[in-house]
Amino acid sequence: MSRLLDLREKLNLTQEELSENSGVSVRTIQRIEAGKEPRGYTLKTLAKALGVDQNELLFEDIKVVDRTNYTMLKIINLSSLPFTFIPFASILMPLVIMFFSKQFHPIAKQIVSVQIMWTISSAVVFMLSALSKNLFPNGNKFVLAVMALIVLSNICIILINTAGLDKNKSLYIKLPFSMI
Repeated sequence: MSRLLDLREKLNLTQEELSENSGVSVRTIQRIEAGKEPRGYTLKTLAKALGVDQNELLFEDIKVVDRTNYTMLKIINLSSLPFTFIPFASILMPLVIMFFSKQFHPIAKQIVSVQIMWTISSAVVFMLSALSKNLFPNGNKFVLAVMALIVLSNICIILINTAGLDKNKSLYIKLPFSMI
């Protein structure tokens, strides 16, 4: 059953009455009730006429079957782990596995994006520590400690995201955008 049809019937409205209240044609209402997704102005005016949020018209109450291969996503994420000492390899290995397994899910792209961002950030932090080593009495130890923290931070990111995939089927540490 269409979400629009369900809401309209709960309010005891006919298609014609909803059309008059919203300014949307009866034919458009029929199309939406038959399965077409409302958009833009139509979505806004129907939601207003029904007194509901726009999102309530977009989503069915039917449970969607998730066919995502989360095991492969975990493998893609964990493939960076052996290469945490070689920053660019921690990007390359997940990319290779992603392409060969044809796993182009947004989460897979986000995993690679996080590794790209981590690599760029770690390179900047390492360069800054190398340039400032003369400011510290034990400058070489400072740089070594920074390198260890950089590697440990990547290991933590990888393990935390694997736990997120395992527990919530999403990444805990992610970017608000994708780099690939």
